[in-house]
Amino acid sequence: MFADVGQSVEVSVLATQANWAWPLAVRDIFQPRGVNLLVADNTNDIVNVLRQRRIWTTIIDTDFQQAGFWTLKMIRMESPYMPCLMLVNNPTGDVLDEALRLDVFSVLDKPVDMRILKDQLNRLFVKKYGNNIFSE
Repeated sequence: MFADVGQSVEVSVLATQANWAWPLAVRDIFQPRGVNLLVADNTNDIVNVLRQRRIWTTIIDTDFQQAGFWTLKMIRMESPYMPCLMLVNNPTGDVLDEALRLDVFSVLDKPVDMRILKDQLNRLFVKKYGNNIFSE
């Protein structure tokens, strides 16, 4: 677990709801590590969670309410430096350009390979927080 001046810190990851079972699948990555996975049903939920809790990263499915990039822009207004992962079905050059412009940490192709997701989460947490909570 993370330490902060000798205190245990709750690690929470916020993800958008998806129309497939991936939030259940990623729980298998988070629960063994003591990481909380919060799943938002809509953009208002995301904004409210960001205002009320410390979130370490977000995972945005671009199919979320057909407004993935709009959702990311809302996140950027609330938490400009929040590291984000995006899930994209067949990412095009335009999608990758927009993700780069919005400072997305990583874009993952859908369907998501859970090993790649875990590797990207590990890379993100090591780079951003100096912690390898997602390593093997």
